Amino acid sequence: MKLHALNRASAPPIAGPIAPDMVLSGAPETAAFVTYDAPGERLCAGEWEASVGKWQVSYDEWEYCLIVSGRCIVTGDDGTTIEAGPGDAFVLEPGFKGTWEVVEPMRKHWVVRTP
Repeated sequence: MKLHALNRASAPPIAGPIAPDMVLSGAPETAAFVTYDAPGERLCAGEWEASVGKWQVSYDEWEYCLIVSGRCIVTGDDGTTIEAGPGDAFVLEPGFKGTWEVVEPMRKHWVVRTP
């Protein structure tokens, strides 16, 4: 099959809080829905939701993000900052380290490619 509908309704949520040792503020909870998975291609896609909070992140993979609702601020350890809201898109590359802050409960579409 070469065409795939990305249907959240058929994807069970992977939900839970951010690991306490990574949380910098709030009590953020997340839920991810994997709507496409091609392990042989090292590629997956889906939706993600998060409540308000701020936590440390470290990426080993590429991630394309398209914000559907809410607002976030992603800040690299080098001081680079992206403030994003509905309709904004950005890419995080392997080796990115910094913080992810959800300032309004948010939802995003994502595509991840592992190295």
